[in-house]
Amino acid sequence: MDQNASTIENAITGSLNIIEQEREREIISRRFGLTGQKETLEQIGELLNITRERVRQLEKAILVRLRIGAEEGQISELAAAEKLIIRNLTELGRVARTTDLAKRLYGKDEPTAAERAKLVFIASISKALTAVDENDLYYSAIGIAEYGTAKDIEERVGEIVKVIKENKSPMTLDQLDSALDYEHPDHIKAVASISKQLASLNGLWGLAKWPTVNPRNIRDKIFVVLEAKKEPMHFSDIAKAISASDFRRKNVTVQAIHNELIKDSRFVLIGRGIYALDSWGYKRGTVADIITNILKEAGEPLTREEIVKRVLRARKVKETTVLLNLQNKELFEKVDRDSYKLAEKQA
Repeated sequence: MDQNASTIENAITGSLNIIEQEREREIISRRFGLTGQKETLEQIGELLNITRERVRQLEKAILVRLRIGAEEGQISELAAAEKLIIRNLTELGRVARTTDLAKRLYGKDEPTAAERAKLVFIASISKALTAVDENDLYYSAIGIAEYGTAKDIEERVGEIVKVIKENKSPMTLDQLDSALDYEHPDHIKAVASISKQLASLNGLWGLAKWPTVNPRNIRDKIFVVLEAKKEPMHFSDIAKAISASDFRRKNVTVQAIHNELIKDSRFVLIGRGIYALDSWGYKRGTVADIITNILKEAGEPLTREEIVKRVLRARKVKETTVLLNLQNKELFEKVDRDSYKLAEKQA
């Protein structure tokens, strides 16, 4: 067991040791999940042959005694754990998801439920720490008490959500910092990470329902990759970019990427396997369709050179491909040695 884990374990043991009755120690241990899965009031009541309400009353009374004991210095091992947690929270932005704090303290990518529970338990009895309970709006989180109560932290989350909603598009931390009163953008990031209403990607924060910061399917991920690249990409390169990204579930096949590109009208094929976003001004259609639109918009004959130049702005094709399409006499008519107009039936 490393030093951090040992410090936390000692604080848990010291705290449980001031609870005199074995039944009460078991209630607290099971309610927080200190040795495994967190249990409900009903489950504990059935185990101990008491009512759900009685379990709730006992839990509340035990926590009050533990908090008093902690404040009066009865749990000598707690101070070291508080110092350890506060030092790490300071570096994380004063508040953090319990999972992120546990990853840092235990040095694991996937801390166990019991390891997370021990941190929540310590925060729940410590005067120096604040515990934010998990619900539909917030992830389980722990903060430094000097930074505010759980209610204060939740209100700060609400302020960030409100600013982003009013902006109607994702924002960088610097943009949020300009709109809010925080000491440092890292503090905004720390608070925002607690909210289940928010998500971040590529340095942008937005509502979790926005695909640009929380892409849920392959099409959304393709859109985010192209939007970030800001230029057309081959479908194989899009697949590589997704694999190298921070997306969840990023293991997708090249064929799956190609299939989704074909289905979604946001993506325009502009060359051999090369796709762009329609919002960039690209239009769907064959090279012949593009030439037709160019001549219609011009309203007059254009030189072969000018037609080629305009087509290449819209399509990643060879110049010879454009010239071959111009030879279609049903669609285009040669005016002089190097100029073309729409054929009569097209005009």
